[in-house]
Amino acid sequence: DRLLASFQDFFRRHSEHWNKRFDYEEAWPQGGGVRECVVECKVVREKDGLEGTVSEGVEQTAGYMARCDAEAGHLVVIDPREGRSGEEKVFRRPRRSKDGVPVAVWGM
Repeated sequence: DRLLASFQDFFRRHSEHWNKRFDYEEAWPQGGGVRECVVECKVVREKDGLEGTVSEGVEQTAGYMARCDAEAGHLVVIDPREGRSGEEKVFRRPRRSKDGVPVAVWGM
């Protein structure tokens, strides 16, 4: 939690530079992880919206957790869309997959 909270703060301060220089499709490689933790990253697209991206990402993260027997899962959701306030983009909230797997969702 502390690592992702620190990264969330870093991202809030520096993400505009990344957006201007790179066309990110994914911020990290897909899936994987170590036994203890899985971190999945999704970029919000206009057609999917925030909730669609979170729903898909929670299910995907839970699937990765099952495959590598991870104890914790985190979904990082980056929202580069224009017109969103910092409060709309930066958040942390718990979610559960359809199978009840807990996944922490981090907005950036």
